[in-house]
Amino acid sequence: MTNWLIQTGELAALLENRPDNVVVLDCSWYLPEAGKHAKDDFAAGHIPGARFIDLGDISDPDSPYVNMLPAADLFAAQAGRLGIDDETDVIIYDGGYVSCRLWWMFRVFGHDRVRILNGGWRKWKAEGRPIETGESLPSEARTFTARLVPGRVATLDDVRTAIDNGGATIVDARTAARFDGLEGSGYPGVASGYMPGAINTPWARFFDADRNFEFVSPEKARTVFKDASADISGDVITTCGSGVTACILGFMVEQLGNPHWRLYDGSWHEWGQREDVPKLVKERSGS
Repeated sequence: MTNWLIQTGELAALLENRPDNVVVLDCSWYLPEAGKHAKDDFAAGHIPGARFIDLGDISDPDSPYVNMLPAADLFAAQAGRLGIDDETDVIIYDGGYVSCRLWWMFRVFGHDRVRILNGGWRKWKAEGRPIETGESLPSEARTFTARLVPGRVATLDDVRTAIDNGGATIVDARTAARFDGLEGSGYPGVASGYMPGAINTPWARFFDADRNFEFVSPEKARTVFKDASADISGDVITTCGSGVTACILGFMVEQLGNPHWRLYDGSWHEWGQREDVPKLVKERSGS
């Protein structure tokens, strides 16, 4: 594994010394239709000293598409509010599938001093490690510099070019039923289906449920892509429903030594609403 990961034992040892240049962020998040907020879960229990960050607060508030990358100044303000500056080592965890999105966001804004807790909150709890309750304590605001790094975000036109001319492998992190169009898109007014040429590699296959939802080994990840006939040796574009779980695919591509991947930030929430792009749906068995 690369240095983008930190193990629970490493983090526990690190927190014993309470270093000033380390900030632990809980980025747990629920889809709006879940009817609950991860901030309540944070208050009920979190890693000692952690601070909570809401995906909604660091997404573009003016975009018609959900969870879109915000302007650099908005992200900088939110990071600084949490006590993060350019020299801060950021450690991210959650209870589901959002950590890779935040990892990507920090890096797309030029901050590479960021790692993901392997196994996240579920592994931390399963190992009986210390837990703190209540709201996170106020942080002393710091100045965080956010500058968009070119070449890490794919637009709709980039995806369209890849479909028409090749040159990039498109991998889609949604469940098979969502990808195939046999199940609704999950968003009102958004059509079902998939992009021509896209390859389905569901995000859940990259976590090991038998090991407290740690990331699978690089060897296993390579097998997942290979079994799907996804060539990830060259340029890769990752996509999903709204640009969140697609970051898991990008994370695994990078774990396998290929930094040449881009996230289609609009993902299916944008593509599915456009009338000027092709959408495919697989036929139901027996039809």
